[in-house]
Amino acid sequence: MLVLPNQGRGVLERYGISRAEADRSAWVVARDGRRQEGAAAVNRVLQQIGGPWRVPVAAYRLGPIAALEEVLYRWIARHRSMFARLGVRPECDEAESECE
Repeated sequence: MLVLPNQGRGVLERYGISRAEADRSAWVVARDGRRQEGAAAVNRVLQQIGGPWRVPVAAYRLGPIAALEEVLYRWIARHRSMFARLGVRPECDEAESECE
């Protein structure tokens, strides 16, 4: 799994994601080009990590749980600036980043 900040040079173009799409959600692009966003993308990452993370991934397969996770994801995405107070910093805010 390769994790890239969407502000990196050429990242969005390489994976066919618009700036508006990147600002709206986290994305996973599979090797075969399939794309997932939002809670689906987060669950895909958790699936790859494995271990105890497989439990919430299994729950995501249930329609009502997936819908709830999507609503929660959208709320967090819209309010992400609040999380800076918790010490969460975007990778591109780091001095050594290669972001545009």
